[in-house]
Amino acid sequence: MAHTPVYVGCTVPQLLRGAQNRIFPSPSVLGLLRHSAFCYCTGNGTIKSKRKMDHLERTANNFRQEVITPAKVCGITNESDTVKRLRLSIANKEFTFKAGQWVDFFIPGVSEVGGFSICSSPGLLEREGILELAVKDAVHPPAHWIHTECTLDSEVALRVGGDFFFDPQPGDSPVNLVLIAGGVGINPLFSILLHIADLHGYQETKGNRHKLGTAKLYYSAKNTGELLFKKNILGLMKAFPGKITCCFHVTQQRSQICKELQPHVTEGRISAKDLEKHVSNNTSWYICGPPPMIESISKLLTNIGVPRNCVFFEKWW
Repeated sequence: MAHTPVYVGCTVPQLLRGAQNRIFPSPSVLGLLRHSAFCYCTGNGTIKSKRKMDHLERTANNFRQEVITPAKVCGITNESDTVKRLRLSIANKEFTFKAGQWVDFFIPGVSEVGGFSICSSPGLLEREGILELAVKDAVHPPAHWIHTECTLDSEVALRVGGDFFFDPQPGDSPVNLVLIAGGVGINPLFSILLHIADLHGYQETKGNRHKLGTAKLYYSAKNTGELLFKKNILGLMKAFPGKITCCFHVTQQRSQICKELQPHVTEGRISAKDLEKHVSNNTSWYICGPPPMIESISKLLTNIGVPRNCVFFEKWW
């Protein structure tokens, strides 16, 4: 996947030209952007500073769009006890993203820039001008702001980035997908799953030229209470039987699993036995979760014969 440097200076005039939208990164935010983009990254992409890297530094070599776009919060729901789901209204018709990408999240008055994976489909943005994020509570200032200060009509700004995405084109050979998520790592994979559902829907109603394989999601969390989007995922399986399937894994379940989920839940971690049945020449593997999980699953896939060029992953710290 391609990596490009960040040229933050190019984005500022474009944002200023949108003055009527009344959303600007604060001077401290712009200062942080320039500092992160131009001071810390060496020629080979390594980071000189020994302190913990922030989102901008970790992703400095990732693709980023140039445009920073205003957005307004139009919905807030509790996806779980620790995760809030935001609906953001975006008026800019040129704002686009690919399923699996993330956004830089700019908050007026907060100097740190958040980095959150998009959990909605590109189709929802196209149809309704809506983008969704699911953010876990944390001490990180942008996440903390979402959980403590964000309200309906709060104004923020977004910039799309990331090299982890699924964007099949008409005429591409069909591929089967295996999506492997851990915890809130489900976000970009849920976006991909929704995009696949949209493409299946277009195919059935409009004669879409996309050729699609199957999609299998393996999603691991401590317990069923922490499985985000589970009702939505069950709905997708019912809507597209055989095309979209899912197995939930729980590692610390203490309570009774509800009847609706029981057929789809396995207690214990995702194993080689689960995954080896999907190994084929036309399967791509997408993984997102904590770094130790990524490393463990990547090693497991190598051991069962999956070529490295078929494995894509996104690590979130």
